[in-house]
Amino acid sequence: MPRETFEARLEALQSDIRSMGRDVTDRLDRAVTAYEQRDPKAGRAIAASDDEINERYLDLEADCIELLALHQPVASDLRLVVATFKICTDLERVADLAANLGGRVDAMAGDAVPSVPITDIGEMALAQLEAALAAYESGDPELCRDVAAADTDLDERCSAATDDLVRSLMNRSPDDVAATLADTKRYLLTVRDLERAGDHAVNIAARTLYMVDNDDELIY
Repeated sequence: MPRETFEARLEALQSDIRSMGRDVTDRLDRAVTAYEQRDPKAGRAIAASDDEINERYLDLEADCIELLALHQPVASDLRLVVATFKICTDLERVADLAANLGGRVDAMAGDAVPSVPITDIGEMALAQLEAALAAYESGDPELCRDVAAADTDLDERCSAATDDLVRSLMNRSPDDVAATLADTKRYLLTVRDLERAGDHAVNIAARTLYMVDNDDELIY
């Protein structure tokens, strides 16, 4: 493969990742909104469209494998392709989390436990994801580190929300708690999934830092 063609393929690959990142961020945003507004139609639409992201992921995976096989890139080009492939995987998993959240909205229409306020948690996770994708686009090492540092705040907020829910259950009768276990589980899963979305944002930042500076300090 001529060098000019290879570079064009790399640019196209990065452009496709940026496009996928915008789409995944939008899906997560809409899933959080559907949850907050108890909009089952919007939730179902997000869950049902997950196959589109899966297909894009497989296409990008094939592109990465082809670039590795046909050109056998070295040094920075190799890091770019490998990091981009891993970032694609993280984006696909965030889309899965958005689909999970959308799929729970139907069951929450008549929930019997106090609502966990996830607006701020969702905004924190979305901010991390957007910053990670901005770091990928700009190749900004310090922004990568900022994304990783922000994850501590998200983890603490998720832990506080979980603790609040547990405390509210402790004030209920045993029969009342038993009757609301399924709803409680859905709330806990929602908080956990948003925390995991932040973890994937950190992964994206870590892969980007490795791609840009050959620095693996954020990879764990």
